Amino acid sequence: MKIHLIAIGGAVMHNLAIALLETGHQVTGSDDEVYNPSKARLAAKGLLPKKMGWFPKQINKKLDLVILGKHARDDNPELLKAKKIGLKVLSFPEFIYEHSKDKTRVVVTGSHGKTSTTAMIMHVLKDAGLKFDYLVGSKLEGFDTMVGLSDAPIMVIEGDEYPASPIDLRPKMLFYKPNIAITTGIAWDHINVFPTFENYTLQFKKLLKVMAPKATWIWYQNDAILRKLAPKAPKNIHQIPYRGFKNVGKNGKTIIKNGHGEDIELAIFGKHNLENLKSAYYAIKALGVSDKVFFDSIGSFTGAAKRLQTLLESKTGTAFLDFAHAPSKAKATIKAVRSKYPNRKLIACLELHTFSSLNKAFLPHYKGTMSPADYGFVFYSPHTLEMKKLPFFSEDEVKKAFGGQNVQVFTDAKALEKALRKLKGKNNNLLWMSSGNFGGLNVKSVSKAILL
Repeated sequence: MKIHLIAIGGAVMHNLAIALLETGHQVTGSDDEVYNPSKARLAAKGLLPKKMGWFPKQINKKLDLVILGKHARDDNPELLKAKKIGLKVLSFPEFIYEHSKDKTRVVVTGSHGKTSTTAMIMHVLKDAGLKFDYLVGSKLEGFDTMVGLSDAPIMVIEGDEYPASPIDLRPKMLFYKPNIAITTGIAWDHINVFPTFENYTLQFKKLLKVMAPKATWIWYQNDAILRKLAPKAPKNIHQIPYRGFKNVGKNGKTIIKNGHGEDIELAIFGKHNLENLKSAYYAIKALGVSDKVFFDSIGSFTGAAKRLQTLLESKTGTAFLDFAHAPSKAKATIKAVRSKYPNRKLIACLELHTFSSLNKAFLPHYKGTMSPADYGFVFYSPHTLEMKKLPFFSEDEVKKAFGGQNVQVFTDAKALEKALRKLKGKNNNLLWMSSGNFGGLNVKSVSKAILL
């Protein structure tokens, strides 16, 4: 097929373009701006547009399909041309469903832990020697792209709540019609898309209605919202409520028991990861993979990129990089590091970067988030507020919202670095949490200054 991707430079879109090329399709694309790593990866495959911008002339009836990325606008000139001449236009979740409609679809949903849980499932399936396609929101060890397409009978999909495209604002997870679905929990996020908690929760009610007939729904039993949703699920859905594996390890080790009572030591840690792991276990079982294969495999799983990723390690301290930005994610991540290293000082750094975290009305949801840390640093950029066209708020307002005497707030990256460097010493752990880049701060360099 001849396929054109509008907004090819997005994280998933450029991976989709590469996957389509590698499965034999003729692929072109366009975008107004493309940044690294997308730029370099597209260039290496000969897929980087020769010129940045939108060029309706390249949209013609020789194309079999146009895939529309969510970062394009609804008045995109190429989109309008495609509609005018009657080309088939799909959002990328629509395309993923079309590709996988005859496969067994495992879809991981929820407000947190989606990428880690998807990665766990993929890790075990790969070790089991099973063929599968996938869509995941992060680069994973052992996989060249974030999207894998083939004629495999299974597809593992990370299903988020963001809109499918500029012309279809339904959450992407509603398109996949899972045969096996995981919901890790519900904590209000994406306030720019879902203005109320009720509206956000409604999307998960809708998810239950679009599952495949006789689907399996694996859901976190300690979540109060999910407990309310469960009785309302269609009767033909098989439900598996779960809690996390129990950690029986000591001295900072994470050890779980397999079905025979034998110890399995894990490379990952944290209560939230043991919860993610239990949901992955049930999904793997639903696919017919044995317990032995699961437990033989999972000990070597080291996690997804920017999910408690070890950035730097010394004999007396470790720096971690994590994608956590929402309150529930940040709280779980801080607690995980605190629990694993109770005798080390914990320096937690959180950047407010998303629409939700930079919304003044949302800030109170962060209250107490940093309290398990010895030192809490919160950073946000006034320039980011300006770019997202959000009202300005002061450092004092942020500090008040977070609560706790251990929280310091910065709007200047150099001032943040200066304050952090004063904490140089042994027995420190440093935790960086952001979906941004701390105003261009070299977090690895700062980590070295503190830990080495």
